[in-house]
Amino acid sequence: MIIADLNNVARVHGSRTVFSGLSWSLQDGERIGLVGPNGVGKSTLLKLAAGVERPDAGVIAFRRGAKVAYLAQEYAGEAGRGALAELLAARDDLAVVEARLAAVAREMTAAGNDDGAFERLLAEQERLLAEFDSLGGPMVENRAKGLLRSLGLTDETWAQPMETLSGGQRKLVGLARCLLTEPDLLLLDEPDNHLDLAGKERLERVIRDFDGAVVVISHDRYLLDETVTTVLEMEPARDSGARLLRWEGNYSAYATQKELALLRQQQNYVAQQKEIARLEEAVARFKLWASIVIDERHIKQARNKQRQIDRMDKVERPVLERRKMSLLFHPRARGGAKAVELRGVSKAYGEKIVLLGATATVMSGERIGIVGRNGAGKSVLLRLVLGEERPDDGVAWVGPSIELGRYAQQHETLDMRQTAIEAIRAVRPMFEGEAVSQLGRFLIPYTSAQLPIERLSGGEKSRVQLCRLMLSGANCLVLDEPTNNLDIASAEVLEGALDSFAGTVIVVSHDRYFLDRIADRIFEIEDGDLRVFEGGYSYYAEQKRAPAVPEPVAATQAKGSRQGRR
Repeated sequence: MIIADLNNVARVHGSRTVFSGLSWSLQDGERIGLVGPNGVGKSTLLKLAAGVERPDAGVIAFRRGAKVAYLAQEYAGEAGRGALAELLAARDDLAVVEARLAAVAREMTAAGNDDGAFERLLAEQERLLAEFDSLGGPMVENRAKGLLRSLGLTDETWAQPMETLSGGQRKLVGLARCLLTEPDLLLLDEPDNHLDLAGKERLERVIRDFDGAVVVISHDRYLLDETVTTVLEMEPARDSGARLLRWEGNYSAYATQKELALLRQQQNYVAQQKEIARLEEAVARFKLWASIVIDERHIKQARNKQRQIDRMDKVERPVLERRKMSLLFHPRARGGAKAVELRGVSKAYGEKIVLLGATATVMSGERIGIVGRNGAGKSVLLRLVLGEERPDDGVAWVGPSIELGRYAQQHETLDMRQTAIEAIRAVRPMFEGEAVSQLGRFLIPYTSAQLPIERLSGGEKSRVQLCRLMLSGANCLVLDEPTNNLDIASAEVLEGALDSFAGTVIVVSHDRYFLDRIADRIFEIEDGDLRVFEGGYSYYAEQKRAPAVPEPVAATQAKGSRQGRR
């Protein structure tokens, strides 16, 4: 059964047509992943489906009584309101009934000896109590608390003002608020932003277990593989801004089908172009004969051949590969055999212990993935390696020939007052034209390159950082959440660049697909302890799921594994 139907909708921002003539029907029980490049209009489409924005043309119809819940890309909630209160505020239907109940109670007190008025108010009170019960009022607070707990938000956070919560916690409160309304359609715009690995696993469970239909925008390919059964691709179109293509299966199935479909389209396009060329040659030949010898048959044959061309269903020329950013890291120096070594490193902030006696060695050329829950100390470890902070005890040693290049999660490496051109020229002296050319390789147009960086989008800021990092010539890249704000195509380019990079990579990331492709070893930080897993992300996840092994046995197995690799 259809929940929502978008028919020939259009949306225009200023002079730019985001999309027009776009149609989409959402059915009960669907699990849809909405994908496409940054800026194509995915968030705009989701806002139309949620009723947050209205189309400039076309019609949007919802099934009678259907409830729609929408989680925005950045969810802040109301400042000063606690997490639990933020959830309960979502049930404004109950708030209306409760307010009227309170008013009736006051009126009953004021009625005094007026038996008729009292009886009338008593009847209304009974009706309101029945309505409150039918809306689930007596259980709503318990359900709200249960949702917060199931999403990993502890009781201590419930009364905290929304602005004091982390970005990931606010996102989970927003998700819980959506679920509390018991919607038929759940629309999620990058719900995994700011979530740690445990948070992403909870999110996946919510999407899989949800009774209604779900549409999720995400750049996390692992999440899309685990949750969706249909991929809706939004791709740029010449005549209408953007168009929708539907693919059955999860993200990996979509990627395979898409590649095969493009190859078939290319074959059909080439074959059709050959046939059109053959027919056009015939038309030209018959016209030439008709001009030499007046013969009605030549004219008719020329017309027939032209009609064949005109009646063809033209195969659109496929875009086998859309323009992507061009990224290739070139280290200036090779560096020594040992890149980084943690020698009994401890770090605390007041009574909070972040690291306690952390010991590990990173050899040149290794790719290290650092994981852990939000607030565990992953970024602190990077700052210790970079020398931006000093350990309370121990040594964070960096090889003398190692040149560190930093990518900051919140773009701290960028001066927001500079233009992108100035930021590039600050890394390496060059003419302005060369700086513009370098930024062009990272899909930063000249108009954006002239703006202060603070006015750029999150994706553009990330690409400026990557451009600076590429030009730095560092042989050890220290990256904090580099795939945040990157669309899937850009994340894949980054993966390819790191894969071919001859230096060392130390990366904090919650992108499991990215970690699985990049990391040779995983460092996990948990409760001040640094644990080293001698394998990539899949190995790490398998070890975390496995039942606990007694310490002596685990140590023996690890030793045997290391000897086998040698």
